[in-house]
Amino acid sequence: MFVALEPRRLYRQVADRIRALIEAGELVVGERLPAERDLAERFGVSRPTVREALIVLEVEGYIQIRMGSGVYIAQKPASTPAILPADEVDGPFEILQARCIVESAIAEEAARHATPQGIARLDEMLARMEQAVEQPERAIAADLAFHSTIADMIGNSALRHFISLLIDKRTSPYFQKLASYFEGPHTWQRAVEEHKAIRDAIAAGDPSAAREAMRRHLTLAQKRFSESFGEEPARED
Repeated sequence: MFVALEPRRLYRQVADRIRALIEAGELVVGERLPAERDLAERFGVSRPTVREALIVLEVEGYIQIRMGSGVYIAQKPASTPAILPADEVDGPFEILQARCIVESAIAEEAARHATPQGIARLDEMLARMEQAVEQPERAIAADLAFHSTIADMIGNSALRHFISLLIDKRTSPYFQKLASYFEGPHTWQRAVEEHKAIRDAIAAGDPSAAREAMRRHLTLAQKRFSESFGEEPARED
């Protein structure tokens, strides 16, 4: 029933394969899917890839993810909404990895160009995040503004545009659905503390510390996003 996939657009392929099994009646309403780790082994992909595929299928209405219980086949939807554009191949974990690589370098350079006005702007965004840890939409807006402000410090419009393309993907319905499984006041508070470390390193004019603080923040963000659906807690090493 489940076979290994070619290493191309993997999470989309996993979603397509499971969807086809459901539509063919090989997976029936109410049936519980194998555990995430088992699906990963059978498809020959990583667990985060399986997780991304399951999010697509849940938003489409094909499955229900019940925290602490498992993933179940849902009543077949009357219509399937478009979750991602046909040519959209970047999954959340790829986006976060790209941000970690790019934004670490940006933070390093920003530490060389920091101004009192730029630091004041970072402080403003931090204050907004702290006030909005229980209001996800406001917290996300302040979070994205914080990262954008760091890119702005360098004064390179091309770089600012490029990083905006990555950061803006965080507001997609699919990305937000994935976040809904672990995000809450406690995770936003962690993000605030991680942002403070980035801010302090930039304000100190320490490029190496700024790079490391950003790398650590986005690495931990990847871990939080890759947390299993109630199976295993993400660890912060």
